Amino acid sequence: MFGVKQQREGVGMIGDRPSQGRISRRNFTMSTIAAGVAVSAGKAGAATPVTRRDVQVRTDDGVMDAVLIAPDGKRRSPGVIFYPDAFGLRPVMTDMGARLAGNGYAVIVINQFYRLRPAPVLAPGFSFDNPEDRAQLMGMIAALDHEKVMTDASALVDFLDTQPEVDNKARMGTVGFCMGGAMAIRTAAAKPARTGAVISFHGGRLVTEDTSSPHRLVGGTAAAYHIAIAADDDAKEPDAKGALRQAFDTADRLASIEVYPGTLHGWMVPDSDAYNPEQAERGWSVMTALFKRELV
Repeated sequence: MFGVKQQREGVGMIGDRPSQGRISRRNFTMSTIAAGVAVSAGKAGAATPVTRRDVQVRTDDGVMDAVLIAPDGKRRSPGVIFYPDAFGLRPVMTDMGARLAGNGYAVIVINQFYRLRPAPVLAPGFSFDNPEDRAQLMGMIAALDHEKVMTDASALVDFLDTQPEVDNKARMGTVGFCMGGAMAIRTAAAKPARTGAVISFHGGRLVTEDTSSPHRLVGGTAAAYHIAIAADDDAKEPDAKGALRQAFDTADRLASIEVYPGTLHGWMVPDSDAYNPEQAERGWSVMTALFKRELV
């Protein structure tokens, strides 16, 4: 499995184009055990025991592989769709999903690149510093257009509503990292009646010129939002947060937009060299508080 720190330049920042940042991840061939332990222990540990099972979600384009993680026991919990960053479904993402599930949620961590192959999608030895590998990844990201994400989101919500771990009378939440931030907002647009809270951590392409830009979709949603922006992303595109604020105000949606001080793109993810434990804990606190309030 891949997924630990890989040398890279910024992927999918807030605006129209990938930014060239100072963020790095080491070679994907390294083990992810240390990252998984870091997420599972101490503050990062799940509050209650959880169970995990591999699931398959039928979509318009095939079968999406994913992991469903829920509190151990018979009780049903609000569902949460968990969108990984651009490096996809891997152990650190499922460990983060387990932490969230331990707070009382049925969390599905997905392989957003399932149209290519089951996870892990990136081959062993993948390096963002290799131009061919980088071009491959950017092509994979670009292929997940608005329509595909919207239909996948609908399929995911419908799937969760049929699972025994999920309280389908409670509204769902969604959280995304990097490219997943835009996907989380699109989920709220695809299923407004079912989506109660949306969180984007260092989200990419939230504000673009496209008519389907995520910030243009919030008027068709009924969720509360937290948009958590990396400081280096904000420095590259300082106007993005203003466009988001205007969109939320115009739509009369409850939203907090925060630039997390001293952070680099990827600061929430333990297998990123940008990982910032102090600010990550702040992010976790905001996320769990928002979900507790809204997913009822």
